[in-house]
Amino acid sequence: MAVESRVTQEEIKKEPEKPVDREKTCPLLLRVFTTNNGRHHRIDEFARGNVPSSELQIYTWMDATLKELTSLVKEVYPDARKKGTHFGFAIVYPDPKRQGYRVKDIGSTISGRKGADDSMTLQSQRFQIGDYLDIAITPPNRTPAVPGRMRPY
Repeated sequence: MAVESRVTQEEIKKEPEKPVDREKTCPLLLRVFTTNNGRHHRIDEFARGNVPSSELQIYTWMDATLKELTSLVKEVYPDARKKGTHFGFAIVYPDPKRQGYRVKDIGSTISGRKGADDSMTLQSQRFQIGDYLDIAITPPNRTPAVPGRMRPY
């Protein structure tokens, strides 16, 4: 006999994020890789223990928002401070089924503008310590690449 759930989608509540006490919690090292051509790094650039050369190392917490991370990147790259600069965020993580990595687009921010993804946190996107963050930076006078795919080669 089949058992059917009567729980509706509205009743399924997302587990609330627990706020991180930044005074008592040790920050994590976030390895961030950036491009300034509007496209994410190729997935093969993360193969066999290699990583792209454009690495930033940021100490932060799991409750860091995309807007907060955008501000930290802008401190390092003055060109990215221009109003209208687009930041596309993706998590690069190991694929346990294959030898290699997978990518998951998680959101975007725009310098000088409020956006729907600004308050999204690493924790809410299931980021795990050891994953990488890939940020495709697009100058304000160019159209950002279509999210969802890293260049295959």
